Amino acid sequence: MKEIALRKPMKDWSIDEQPREKLQIHGRKSLTNSELLAIVIRSGTPKLSALDIARTILDSVDNDLHRLARKTIAELTKFPGVGKAKATEILAVMELVRRRQQCKIPNKALVKCSGDAFEHISPVFLDLDHEEFYAMYLSRGNRVIKVKQISQGGISGTVADGKVIFNYGLETKASGIILAHNHPSGNPAPSVADIQLTTSLKKFGEYIDVQILDHIIVAGNNYFSFADEGRL
Repeated sequence: MKEIALRKPMKDWSIDEQPREKLQIHGRKSLTNSELLAIVIRSGTPKLSALDIARTILDSVDNDLHRLARKTIAELTKFPGVGKAKATEILAVMELVRRRQQCKIPNKALVKCSGDAFEHISPVFLDLDHEEFYAMYLSRGNRVIKVKQISQGGISGTVADGKVIFNYGLETKASGIILAHNHPSGNPAPSVADIQLTTSLKKFGEYIDVQILDHIIVAGNNYFSFADEGRL
């Protein structure tokens, strides 16, 4: 019977080939995504090193870390050498990254344009595979008072209750509101329902002197602004 050639384990590689040692010597920025993931995976199989497994996983998502973060434990365990423990560790690291991004959201930030609003709100939508709806409440000087989740839905939509949105606006004494929700599909174009909701909320806001300043639709690194497009 033909013998199976075993790969040399990472501990027997040269220092520059070993991700952990490379990080310790050259710093974390010197590592590729595959090498960083290999450190999380730690060990391989008789045929595959941890780095081989990491490369296979990243190749499956075109090296897109956002897509990797959306993987489930069941999906990750389909890769050779990845059991439930390793899959769990990978997702735990991705969740830490997501939470780190959310920690960047400061209160009282100044919002002068749609780009500022997008930069402020986009971390809450990071890696989501379903729609969520938020409202950003601003002071008269366009400083962020609070960001509040209004609803959470499915892949194709979520329901935003105007009573909830404006009730919280009155409680916080906000003078303006920026609406925001995400499109997991990656297409930021507003749906008919998005347009109808925005129009309805804008009209109601005018009655109680709480202005809807914008509605941002986040789709990955792209966004649609109702204000920029003259739809408000």
